[in-house]
Amino acid sequence: MSVASFLRSSAQSNPDKTVIYFNETKITYRQLDQAADSLAGGLLDLGLRRQQRVSLLLGNNPDFIRSHFAITRAGGTAVPLNPMFKGEEIKYILNDAEAVFLITPVSFLPLVETVWNQVPTLKSVIVIGGETDGDVVSYEDLLARPPRPVEEKVVDSDIAACLYTSGTTGKPKGALLTHGNLVFDTLAIIKHAELLPSDNNLCVLPLFHSFAQTVCMLCPIFSGGSITIMPQFRPDTVLKEIIDKKVNIFAGVPAMYASILATISNPAQFDLSSLRLCFSGGASMPLEVMRLFEERYGVTIIEGNGPTETSPVSYVNPVHGVRKPGSVGPPIKGVRVKIVDGDDRELPVNEVGEICVQGPNVMAGYLNQPEATAEAMKGGWFHTGDLGKIDEDGYVYIVDRKKDMIIVGGLNVYPREVEECLYENPKVAEAAVIGVSDQLRGEVPKAFIVLKPGVQGTAREFSLFARGRLANYKCPRQVAIVDVLPKTATGKIDKKQLKEANAMGILQEK
Repeated sequence: MSVASFLRSSAQSNPDKTVIYFNETKITYRQLDQAADSLAGGLLDLGLRRQQRVSLLLGNNPDFIRSHFAITRAGGTAVPLNPMFKGEEIKYILNDAEAVFLITPVSFLPLVETVWNQVPTLKSVIVIGGETDGDVVSYEDLLARPPRPVEEKVVDSDIAACLYTSGTTGKPKGALLTHGNLVFDTLAIIKHAELLPSDNNLCVLPLFHSFAQTVCMLCPIFSGGSITIMPQFRPDTVLKEIIDKKVNIFAGVPAMYASILATISNPAQFDLSSLRLCFSGGASMPLEVMRLFEERYGVTIIEGNGPTETSPVSYVNPVHGVRKPGSVGPPIKGVRVKIVDGDDRELPVNEVGEICVQGPNVMAGYLNQPEATAEAMKGGWFHTGDLGKIDEDGYVYIVDRKKDMIIVGGLNVYPREVEECLYENPKVAEAAVIGVSDQLRGEVPKAFIVLKPGVQGTAREFSLFARGRLANYKCPRQVAIVDVLPKTATGKIDKKQLKEANAMGILQEK
């Protein structure tokens, strides 16, 4: 079974059912299926070959879903890009993925044009809402083509999506997710969470992210349900949309739940009686946030988790049965989890070590990075980099992260990438970035900077410098200028000591 085959199946079973709600627009299963065929045929006519990669630089709208299914139906691999990325970030991924096409709205074309000639594999840019010019292809022209059924042969081991996630080098790594990975994970979630064809699922999580792609896009379409897409998160508009569209399932990161609690002063004005289930993932859910949200809105939050490399859901609390707040639940059926020490030896119940996952949801590897793949897949188990434990009932608890990864509202930020950006500023002698607690986002980056002798600089100056080069969520929310940074015996910046000094407030800031 392929990812796109489920859209075909749902369209044949219920062609006139609304699959997508977007503002005032309604799209039926028949219309989505035909659009995917038209776009897939257009990509093939443009020269897309089996397993070539097509990038998507799109926000949350129906075009993302149309394009994703078209690419996989044509036998290609979808490579979503974060629409908050700047030019250098886009260029790196397009080159690393050797993308042959890029689908993007006309508003992003000026940004794309700054890097286009530095991506030799990129044949054409398919522009939404723009006119054709040379190698610029009209998305609307492809969409208007008479649909013909496209059934490119796809096997389970073919790569459906290449999702970029930060890695130990500071540069993103492309996790290769097969059709088999995504089909398995999606069907397992549907069964585990008891999702129904009658469910209307709210998608306000960014669709470029693995959480949204699997839980908010694939799960509803595989189960024959509906998707209400929202382009951005605002607490009041999200609650109003739940009421207006009679949404049954809401998936969000903990920061979204915290934001709703912080900004909605009178929850009684919102009748959320249609909402039967909420999912939380991407970061640890604070117990107090979960308790308050459930108390105020009368709906259960099911917490689960898993890295992008596992498609991404590996463990999730059950809808019925024992739900353990503070845990991310037991592994989904067919997935195995173990905890290992630094020597890769399995640890007993309730001992903390690195969480490792094995199962049909685990990626095929990292694109162009055999060494990183071998390291991550030692002994045939994916090493998540999360520190956690498993209790006597098989429930998984994530207690910390092995690496320095910072999770900002469910999005991964790798400190080294931010540090390398700051080092590009000629005033910076040393830079270190750590994660600090934030009530809404869970964590935010904080930068510590040592200036070169004889120069002056302000915190705002370095914050703006980073914002010109990195996606906003990666940029330091706090900047501290200090005289020295703590070092290890070998002269390396001591992040552990830095975090402790920052928490105790004993670091001398200028």
